[in-house]
Amino acid sequence: MSSIYIHIPFCKQACYYCDFHFSTSLKRKPELVDALCKELVLRKKEVIGDVETIYFGGGTPSLLSKEELQKIFQSIRENYAVSPEAEITLEANPDDLSEGKITSFYASGVNRLSIGVQSFFEEDLIWMNRSHTLLQADTAIKVAKQYFDNLSIDLIYGVPGMSDEKWLMNLNKALKYDIPHLSTYALTVEPRTALAKMIRQGKKEHVDDEKASRQYAMLVETLTATGYINYEFSNFGRAGYFSRNNTAYWFGKPYVGIGPSAHGFDGTHRYWNVRHNLKYIQAINRGNLSSERETLTPKDRYNEYIMTRLRTIWGVSRSEIKQKFGDFYVDFFEQEARALFAKGLLVQEGDTVRIATSSKFLGDGISAELFFLGTGKG
Repeated sequence: MSSIYIHIPFCKQACYYCDFHFSTSLKRKPELVDALCKELVLRKKEVIGDVETIYFGGGTPSLLSKEELQKIFQSIRENYAVSPEAEITLEANPDDLSEGKITSFYASGVNRLSIGVQSFFEEDLIWMNRSHTLLQADTAIKVAKQYFDNLSIDLIYGVPGMSDEKWLMNLNKALKYDIPHLSTYALTVEPRTALAKMIRQGKKEHVDDEKASRQYAMLVETLTATGYINYEFSNFGRAGYFSRNNTAYWFGKPYVGIGPSAHGFDGTHRYWNVRHNLKYIQAINRGNLSSERETLTPKDRYNEYIMTRLRTIWGVSRSEIKQKFGDFYVDFFEQEARALFAKGLLVQEGDTVRIATSSKFLGDGISAELFFLGTGKG
């Protein structure tokens, strides 16, 4: 199984919290789409077997025109074997989702739509500098449900000014739409963002980690009580609606990354494309892959396995650690996990180890306790 990730680096305006690569100038969009198609050709030998998932991320992929999206799909289908059952996801902003745009996405072959709602309160959208309104979000979801069975929305918690009561109202509003998948994220202050600068200048409040932890607990309790499965820290889906693209990532499956700033992985090597639209276009037009590349050591791969799998309901497996990395890493894991079991941070079921439900919000720190940071084993 292989996957293709395509980064569309354009947005109408910059959300204050966003650290992804994008440009608010759309003047190079046609050139960029042509470059994406050329990179797809240049990388076609990197994919073995059928493509099982295609994911358009960004940025804002819903800014693509019908013709631009068709051009990209044509390049994919001419150069890759795409499974008839492939999951094809496109991220979209509500203000782009007219009924005409939604039907064009559906007709092109997109079969999963991920809508960036973030909040059902107008004041939160303004605080984040989102480009859409509450009415546009409501309309987009209702129209999208007429065409897409596999639908997801994004929500953000831990926002200053968003009380616990408001967060619960957000969740209840989402539940009323009966959407099969929700992706939820704690507001994070990344160093290079406008939000970080405004906090330093005293123009925005600091993010309260304690409130974010509390609202995450509310999130888990509310959604699991209504039949959603918290299959990964940030993701909740009804049975049969887990994101196949993201699940492949958490299981270490290979994927090709297309576009400026996109990452790719073949199982032992990782690459990342230049984070600059013009430099990317110029390199691709010369027939060059504008990427840096690294070889992952056994230590790197073990640490990534721990980090990604402990975020999921599938957890880590001692037998899998032994199969993938050898006895040394099994012994190391056993030794480091002992104290975490004693504190109730980890739980065990047969061969599988997971983070305790009550400790999920501490997951990154718990995983870090299990990383191998020494030398001599890769």
